[in-house]
Amino acid sequence: MIFVAHTMPDYPQIPKKKSKSPRFKLLRSNIFHRELIRESASMGLLVFAILLGIVVFTQLVRLLGQSVSGSLAVDGVLALLGFSALNYLPALLSLSLFLSVLLTLTRSYRDNEMVVWFSSGIGLTRWIRPVMWYALPVVCLIALLSLVLSPWAKSQVEELIRRLDSRDDVTAATPGTFRESKQSDRVFFIENVDVGKNRVGNIFVQSLQHGKIGTMVAKQGMQETAPNGDRFLVLLNGTRYEGVPGQLDFKIVEFERYAVRIKAVEAKQRPPPANSLSTLQLLQDLNSWNMSELGGRVSLPLGALILSLLAIPLSFVNPRAGRSLNLIMALVIYMLYNNLISVTHSLVGQSKIDPMIGFWSVHVLMFILMVLLFYRRLSVFSLRRLTRR
Repeated sequence: MIFVAHTMPDYPQIPKKKSKSPRFKLLRSNIFHRELIRESASMGLLVFAILLGIVVFTQLVRLLGQSVSGSLAVDGVLALLGFSALNYLPALLSLSLFLSVLLTLTRSYRDNEMVVWFSSGIGLTRWIRPVMWYALPVVCLIALLSLVLSPWAKSQVEELIRRLDSRDDVTAATPGTFRESKQSDRVFFIENVDVGKNRVGNIFVQSLQHGKIGTMVAKQGMQETAPNGDRFLVLLNGTRYEGVPGQLDFKIVEFERYAVRIKAVEAKQRPPPANSLSTLQLLQDLNSWNMSELGGRVSLPLGALILSLLAIPLSFVNPRAGRSLNLIMALVIYMLYNNLISVTHSLVGQSKIDPMIGFWSVHVLMFILMVLLFYRRLSVFSLRRLTRR
């Protein structure tokens, strides 16, 4: 019996599937980080522009109303508007940072992008790193504004208001409007002003002297300074009416030159408020109100950082509960956070609570809330899968 040995043909071997290399994982992570930072930054710029426009418009309306009523000079409107906008920048940047992260991640949930990220092995805690890369530069800018620029702007506002209040009645008069003197004994009206020739046109002055009301009108006038330093408003070619309204004993006098003394106004000396002091000045005098103001300035960047991380679990969208429920909840938490900070700092200023407790208690409370929300979101899915790196 003959045995024939048969050899098996050499089939090509199928290579084993290799795991993804660390380089591929790093590339995927970089793409993920860049996309999140880009979208969050564009959303943040849009939100910040809208909020800044609203604030500038409301402040402009308020300042113009004060200018029309005569309580604010027209030439101080733009300066006060600029300084006021600079004061609001830290709070606007903090809110814009919070909303940009929240809206970006909420959109990812709505478009089911989160399902893709979770399926590819990117857990919820992996969002912390790109959010921090985006938030830290903004937080540093908020700290710079809160600790340095905003106090300087508030000090400039105080100085500008002091200078405007110390101006005399004629200098503060606005052409085309009636203005009452600071002593409440005269009413001025000037139709136009020629600064180059030191002339004013179509003047109306009503004053109360010795119980009698005197009214003077003139086509033109000018300002003069006496050798002793007193200033006068000189009316040229005008008429003076003097008497009591309702009676017939009016006196009408025509004059070629009539000088009205401009009463000097002393600048009000008042201590600067704590919010206009620099951070170094607050540190040099640590009384209760200065510590309260210092805590408020530090709370702005710290609160912005906590809110940016808090937006990650708050961005979860439950289709059964409605798409806007998380936004409403996030805004309620934001307003509650800011109100608690204001209340605690006010209590610190009144020396009712310890400064350290007043400063750290609210931030620690929000940090604990952030941890609890992360735990709740992680417990919905597989904790091992979501935290895998």
